[in-house]
Amino acid sequence: LNKPEWYLTQVLMWIGNHAKFLDDKIQPILDKAGSSVNAGLEFSRALVMLILEKLAADIPCLLYDDTLFCHLVDEVLLFERELYSVHGYLSSFPSCMHILSEESCFQRWLTVEKKFALQKMDSMLSSEAAWISQYKDISDVDEMKVPDCAETFMTLLLVITDRYKNLPTASRKLQFLGLQKELVDDFRIRLTQVMKEETRASLGFRYCAILNAVNYIATVLADWADNV
Repeated sequence: LNKPEWYLTQVLMWIGNHAKFLDDKIQPILDKAGSSVNAGLEFSRALVMLILEKLAADIPCLLYDDTLFCHLVDEVLLFERELYSVHGYLSSFPSCMHILSEESCFQRWLTVEKKFALQKMDSMLSSEAAWISQYKDISDVDEMKVPDCAETFMTLLLVITDRYKNLPTASRKLQFLGLQKELVDDFRIRLTQVMKEETRASLGFRYCAILNAVNYIATVLADWADNV
């Protein structure tokens, strides 16, 4: 259960190792018979079906172990990425995202995603470098004077988007968007709490850093508004 990468990697190797044989030897037979079947894709589809069976059996066993469950999700997402980008798998075919979209699994994924995002926010705001810009010494790069915590937070949101963008239904994606909106609001509240501590020094370093953070986040969110 703690090594899903073993069978996921094995399947990717099988697909890669058989590609030339299927294209050179099997596909011409299908073409000659007037079939529209793509041998390589059908081979991939059959192997993915085996993985779906394996996942359906394994997930109930690790649903309440955060570490194992997170590791499984991470490995499945890496597998899907390579399956589509390297092996040309079709989005209309069955995929692991359908298993991750099933109710009990999906709700667990959302819960765990939120838990780890909040932990990340705790650590980024308690860091000594939270209010310092990574690029403070490079003026042409750092026009907005973005503090480290704001940049890290927006990267966190971007990573979450990247993880859920291939979910098969819009309703599931919207639930993840709801989580991101919660995180933005949580971050806003945290900034407000820090700002209240700084009101006596409104021209102080940290107060200005908070204003820069808010400006940066608002600007990036406006840029993302075109992303359906």
